[in-house]
Amino acid sequence: MTALLRYQAALLLRSQRWLAPCVAYAAFVAVGIRPGDPVLDSLGYAAAGLVPFAAWLVRICAGNEPGAARDCAAAAAGPVRAHAAVLLTGLLGALTAGALGAGTALLVCDPAGAAPAAAAVAGGLGTAVCALTGAAVGALSAGPVLRRRGHGVLSAALGSLLALVLEPSPAHGAVSALASAARSGSTPLPLTSLAVALALAAAAGAAACLAAERRG
Repeated sequence: MTALLRYQAALLLRSQRWLAPCVAYAAFVAVGIRPGDPVLDSLGYAAAGLVPFAAWLVRICAGNEPGAARDCAAAAAGPVRAHAAVLLTGLLGALTAGALGAGTALLVCDPAGAAPAAAAVAGGLGTAVCALTGAAVGALSAGPVLRRRGHGVLSAALGSLLALVLEPSPAHGAVSALASAARSGSTPLPLTSLAVALALAAAAGAAACLAAERRG
């Protein structure tokens, strides 16, 4: 799996298709996080932007490989492992961007009574929840689950929006907890949201990998 991840990461970096979502997320962070803002509120803001970012990046990874190369990778490692590496590459990229966004918030924002270590842990958990949720949306809106580009883009956009506004969503729960904590002075640990996000991402990834196996 390590070799597959290195291969997919190299493909992604060489394609430069990651530039658009990264620039968009960087602009999102730069506009919304300002020195002196409450750090927990800013951590929630940075985490929320990861949902569409992760969905976008996973979709890029899923469609980045030429057909012949994808078939060779599937024949060598199996279609399930090959597609799992695609999804994990997108997720790891989202987690990396999220770490940078959270780090920016921790560096420039006002602790507002929150202990730095506790704020960092809460922000890290919120980042993981939103990255996992966005990756789940991306896995279900990319090939081979959805083959038509237009349908995939629409599904990713709508899925990201619903993940942020619907109360049962783990991303909504984590972001809301951070925003509420900024007003109450507590430091939340969204462990339940993290468990739900892990289960959701695992289920979405399994469905996408099974679709890749059927296609193969």
